[in-house]
Amino acid sequence: MNKLISEFGSFRDPAGKVFYSNGKVYRELSETGIERYQFIKNKNLIKDLIDKEYLINTNECEKDKLDFKIDEKKIYLEHEKIDFISYPYEWSFTQLKDAAIFHLDFQIYLIEKGIKLIDASAFNIQFKNNKPIFIDVLSLCEYKDGEYWYAHKQFCENFLNPLILSSKKGIDFNNWFRGNLEGIHTRDLAPLLNFKDLFSPTVFFHVYLLNKLDEKSKKEPKKTDEKLKKAKSLSKKNYLNLLTQLKNYITNLKNKKRITNWDGYSDKNTYDETEEKIKLEIIKNFVDENKPNFLADLGCNEGKFSEYASKVNNIKVIGIDFDLNVLDKAFLKAKKENKNFFPIYADFSNPSNNLGWNGLERKSLVERSKFDGVIALALIHHLVIAKNIPLSQVLNWLTTFAPKGLIEFVPKDDPTIKIMLKLKGDIFPEYNESNFREKLSTFAKIKKISEVTKSKRKIYEFSK
Repeated sequence: MNKLISEFGSFRDPAGKVFYSNGKVYRELSETGIERYQFIKNKNLIKDLIDKEYLINTNECEKDKLDFKIDEKKIYLEHEKIDFISYPYEWSFTQLKDAAIFHLDFQIYLIEKGIKLIDASAFNIQFKNNKPIFIDVLSLCEYKDGEYWYAHKQFCENFLNPLILSSKKGIDFNNWFRGNLEGIHTRDLAPLLNFKDLFSPTVFFHVYLLNKLDEKSKKEPKKTDEKLKKAKSLSKKNYLNLLTQLKNYITNLKNKKRITNWDGYSDKNTYDETEEKIKLEIIKNFVDENKPNFLADLGCNEGKFSEYASKVNNIKVIGIDFDLNVLDKAFLKAKKENKNFFPIYADFSNPSNNLGWNGLERKSLVERSKFDGVIALALIHHLVIAKNIPLSQVLNWLTTFAPKGLIEFVPKDDPTIKIMLKLKGDIFPEYNESNFREKLSTFAKIKKISEVTKSKRKIYEFSK
């Protein structure tokens, strides 16, 4: 019998528990889950939703073929395994916007079929080939005409409020969302809105009035509860209109971007065209020799240097950067022409850690990073010099991402580093190539050192 590994993050759903066995994803359905699943199954909807790319590939297991101990009274499902699980606080504005529109489209389609979603958690959506897809079949249940949208508040906090925060106020939602896994509370967003913002019927109704209702319910809980019981009824037509109006509003939202340090870095940087070609050739050779299946591009910018792996060789690449403007551009480009490159947000000096109940509900970035190759170009000096992190700790951390990879060393006479040192002074005596090579050797074997000509930058290939 295979060892089962429970997915701790599924504990909140009494209808079914997710676990892993032999690299596959399974779900064990409870009595409630079986009832929900059988209703959807009897509607002949599961295959339809999979074919239309609304739902992750999901199959009911034949119990006699399972290689782990089962409960004969329960039903077991096998789900397609997503290459990399990402969280809403790691998405760019456009990624969250795409997920919100997908959620609304999915609801509209389901309601027409007599089905509804019982919740509106952004964590139930993942990205497959840069397209959102729903992963929780047990969130589907029967819809009855006249029902109120009980997940309305959750949708606002998980999707609408973060998008409004970025679009209207120019405040990135990511770190705020990470600090509160329920999303951006309406009570927190409402005070930030001005009179002009409230001219929008969507903002007025879904933020301002919803917040007023919440405040009133705390002061007069009994009266509010009685009013809600009378008001919580939506005809199917009005329900669909509400979803459509929200979709139209979100579709037209644009991110209120601010200029960042790395906007246009792909076109304006401190190395010339010849050096760029050398870098690309080094990466090409690394990919051809090592043939990684899953590559991390740390400090990816728009993904130019991992494009040979993702676009030419069809290798799955997760690009990670802290500049949200750049990530948005990278995602839009990948949506259009490179399905194997998926960019996410992370500040490497403060990467997402284990979060939620008991510190296990949402996994850290490192724990989810099961790569077999990594490239980190023009990155370490930003951590050592800009963030004052010891060189040995940076190299130790980088080499945990994958057993093989490329790390670029940028010397102190590089123009970018000179600017950094002007602000701080040279308080980094350990930052030199000799020490870099010595420290890297303690964590991995140095296989090759390639010089990037005039700039004196060098790319070190390592293996563990």
